[in-house]
Amino acid sequence: MLRDLRNGWRVVATARCLARHNALFMVHLVPTPAPLRWAAHVLANRRAKGRPGERLARALQSLGPAFIKLGQSLAVRGDLLGEAIARDLSQLQDRLPSFPAAVAREVVEAELERPVGELFTTFDDRPVAAASIAQVHFAVTPEGEEVAVKILRPGIEAAIERDLDFLLWLAEWAERLRPALRRYRPVDTVRLLATTTRQEMDLRLEAAAAAEFRQNCLEDEGFKVPKVDWRRTGRRVVTFERVAGLPVDERAQLIAHGFDPDAILAQAAVVFFNQVFRDGFFHADMHPGNMLIDADGRIVALDFGIMGRIDLATRRHLAEILVGFLSRDYERVAAVFFSAGFVPAEQDQAAFQQACRAIGEPILDLPLNEISIGRLLGQLLTVAEQFEMQQQPQLVLLQKTMAVSEGVGRTLNPNVNIWQVAQPLVESWIRQHLGPEAQARRVVADGVAMLRSLPGLVTRLERLTADVDRPERPDRSEHRWRTNWLWLGPALALVAGLLLGRLL
Repeated sequence: MLRDLRNGWRVVATARCLARHNALFMVHLVPTPAPLRWAAHVLANRRAKGRPGERLARALQSLGPAFIKLGQSLAVRGDLLGEAIARDLSQLQDRLPSFPAAVAREVVEAELERPVGELFTTFDDRPVAAASIAQVHFAVTPEGEEVAVKILRPGIEAAIERDLDFLLWLAEWAERLRPALRRYRPVDTVRLLATTTRQEMDLRLEAAAAAEFRQNCLEDEGFKVPKVDWRRTGRRVVTFERVAGLPVDERAQLIAHGFDPDAILAQAAVVFFNQVFRDGFFHADMHPGNMLIDADGRIVALDFGIMGRIDLATRRHLAEILVGFLSRDYERVAAVFFSAGFVPAEQDQAAFQQACRAIGEPILDLPLNEISIGRLLGQLLTVAEQFEMQQQPQLVLLQKTMAVSEGVGRTLNPNVNIWQVAQPLVESWIRQHLGPEAQARRVVADGVAMLRSLPGLVTRLERLTADVDRPERPDRSEHRWRTNWLWLGPALALVAGLLLGRLL
């Protein structure tokens, strides 16, 4: 009851903020009662300037950190808000006024349990960046290393939890009052948002992600991940190697400094491919603000609070889906969704195949440089949810990353699609992991794994037999010898049959 009252007041405050920015138009985008649509029309501030998406972005920025994160998540839901609004939301900047340097120093000292003067010989009081969750200060260590110190905002954890609770409450009531909204999965969307946002508030997790990411990419030419200073890192403070460079989306500035945007685009395609397909561990928030081009022309990644991970099996499924779409083999696409278990077996596979065709044909008929694989995957996931596909958080993060990467590519060269550049790499990976040789390797690996499991199987069967025959059990060594040979023949025959069945 108390939660309902508290959040009820927040509904009023939120509605006022949306009305002030003339952003109540959202109630017209989803099934809502006629009185609410009428109220939104009456209360809207007609003097607010900008496109609908720009007005909504300003409203979300005014509402606070969790709403900013929500807006960034909605930026990939062109199917829900429309492509124009989604594009404007993708420009939503996570920037807030900085908090005082004295407070930043207090947080550092409390977290690292040492005076700032011992940790750093210099600590710049003016932050170089201030976002909704943290801000960054430059410093120099006693060892002479130039570093960037990221510090959580005081009280941000409690503020975020209040906002997340409110958003979840809204989503629950929306599904309860308007069942038609359930197809948009508002509760699942908020829960995914809550998971990623809470992870961002433990900076040790960001440091660990950065260290793993750096290790994966250590030998990659043209790409750099700053190293972590673990001695000056804790839950509320993380310290990175300081990096400098030009914004990746400033094409004119890059050219003025002698860099070739097409070469950077080619490298960006390689970087994206390596993250997703080679490593299965990718930067899920790689917008232009989180990338620089350093003096050596390398792409430098920043801010590792949101990372995605997909296992090899899911990568194979994703590759098959992409190949199916690009070859217009919608039967294959549908088959992958069902065989992978993404869509329940009781659903109508023919109907899902038809839905895939409805998604693919309008997109694939576009000129190659205009095809958006991120948009295609986003629409596909939305349609799959209508066929009762369970929420796939990592695929949602990947789809967002794809869309952002395509946007970065278009700023570098609007006439080239990043997928055109990455296509040879993807095709090579597909041959390696989906071709006949790859299937033969998987069969052999499955057979070896099965053979390795035989001793354990024999031991369990021996114990079962011993329990059944305990009163008349013969000598233990003789029993073990007999049991092993009794089961080994059928087991080997089973393995051989499975291998032959897979190969043939």
